[in-house]
Amino acid sequence: MLTYRERGLDRKGKSANGHAVLLLHAFPLSSEMWESQLDMLEKQGYVAIAPNVYGVDGSPARKAWTFSDYADELAGLLETVGIEKVTVAGLSMGGYQAFELWKRHPERVASMVLCDTRAENDTPEAALNRQEFITAVRKKGAGEAVRRMLPQVFMEGAVRPKEEEIFSSMVMRQSGDTIAETMAAIAGRADSTPVLETISCPTTIITGKEDRLTPPALAALMQRDIPHAENLLLDNAGHLSNLEQPAAFNRLLLNHLEQLRLRDPG
Repeated sequence: MLTYRERGLDRKGKSANGHAVLLLHAFPLSSEMWESQLDMLEKQGYVAIAPNVYGVDGSPARKAWTFSDYADELAGLLETVGIEKVTVAGLSMGGYQAFELWKRHPERVASMVLCDTRAENDTPEAALNRQEFITAVRKKGAGEAVRRMLPQVFMEGAVRPKEEEIFSSMVMRQSGDTIAETMAAIAGRADSTPVLETISCPTTIITGKEDRLTPPALAALMQRDIPHAENLLLDNAGHLSNLEQPAAFNRLLLNHLEQLRLRDPG
């Protein structure tokens, strides 16, 4: 079973109310990246659960896994803890997983918050880069992933020593093989652009204005194709917008949830 961080689940593992949030983390991080959001959601009375992908922070390791496998695992986890439906908030890789959960288990999804992510498949150049990354990390370990990714994930020119330390510590707890297997799952993901027009649940898109990996132009394309989606930009934030601007990010996430609760008081 996947390991996870949670707020608001009682001792029997049942959700405290009908409004629950599933937080899906970015690559190559862990559920720790959501600590600020978990604390905010707890204070606001929401149930929240943030799982770790295979091999991360105690989740069982798995070879050659796919996002289809992971979506089914997430559905099983929700069943186990007694949560029927969730708002799925996924950042970067977590967004890819959110699309897959919608495809395979739409009955579990009450709404979506897609953060610093994209629906498109990789270009041929990006696919080659991913394969080269996999080879390098298997050979050199987690430090190689930190070296390659740290210069890209935060807003260019920003001084973020605390956030950089958090990023590095999460990555360095993982093995090179775990990181490589996760990157292989990303590389093998299906193109989700055909799925966008089928997303009938309330959807908010949140992107850092200075995101270089999944820039705001990609968010605009998603908004165009997802019916009635809201597209929001965060100032002074790059790819890991929830870590860079946690207070502003939390306000946007909470507003989405409050709007959802007004639609369905539960």
